[in-house]
Amino acid sequence: MNRLLLTVAMLATPLFASAQNLDLGGAPGSPPKPVNITASGSISWSQDNQTVTASGNAMAVRGDVTVTADELVAHYAKKAAATPVSSGPTASLDQGGGQLTELDAIGHVHIYTPTDNAWGDHAVYSMGAKVLVLTGAHLKLTTQHDVITARDSVEYYSLDHKAIARGNALIVADDGRSIAADVITGYLADRPAAAPEQNAESLQGGNLQKVEAVGHVVIRTTSDTVTGNSGVYLPPTGQARIGGNVHIIHGPNELAGSDALVNMKTGIATLLAAPGGQVSGVILPGSGSGASGAAQ
Repeated sequence: MNRLLLTVAMLATPLFASAQNLDLGGAPGSPPKPVNITASGSISWSQDNQTVTASGNAMAVRGDVTVTADELVAHYAKKAAATPVSSGPTASLDQGGGQLTELDAIGHVHIYTPTDNAWGDHAVYSMGAKVLVLTGAHLKLTTQHDVITARDSVEYYSLDHKAIARGNALIVADDGRSIAADVITGYLADRPAAAPEQNAESLQGGNLQKVEAVGHVVIRTTSDTVTGNSGVYLPPTGQARIGGNVHIIHGPNELAGSDALVNMKTGIATLLAAPGGQVSGVILPGSGSGASGAAQ
């Protein structure tokens, strides 16, 4: 098996709410770690294009993070070396002749750690911008407690501490609760500087501080379905607020209003009326509404 060792300084934080690092980054201020690239087919080095390409069951490993794909392309920029370096791709990227700027994974992409997995057709990690973009069919990210899917892309922006799932985005917790929307954005808290390698939490709390959902929002609890135009969910408290043409559906019962408060932990949804307005609904006698209406 062909083998290539790339040593680069890559700084980033976890992808979405995953419990491990699903990009190839490291904690800010931590020493550079090598990226080991292997392939069953070939590894080619293009000095003109400044790329190293691994083809055929290609694999890149950095610490607990592994990336597999049909092909891996490492893009690098030349830099001045303090001392002469020998020729060849290993010398260029491992001995000071080049700095890795981007890693592309193409075809049957799988990024995983001991606890989390992500799948797609194409992944691009930009070292300078610290951005990971996963695209292709059947996009999927799994953590210990949640499954995240999207049609168009799953993106992680390290510097902004946020992740975005675009196109039919869906987050499903292991107890069946879910949030769906056209676009879902998750905002993560900074990891403490004293513990940069500390694992993040799952969707259900901890590192994920806020979730924003836009377009055709659907929240499902253990008892109700709440729909609206937009929503904000705060994992630390379990509270969500849905706005714009809101409907709460509980069995045969349906309530309509301007906004709704949903407790994702208890499953209780409360409908709110707009100022000067009112809530309305259809309730089947004897069925139990499972939701409450209140004036804003």
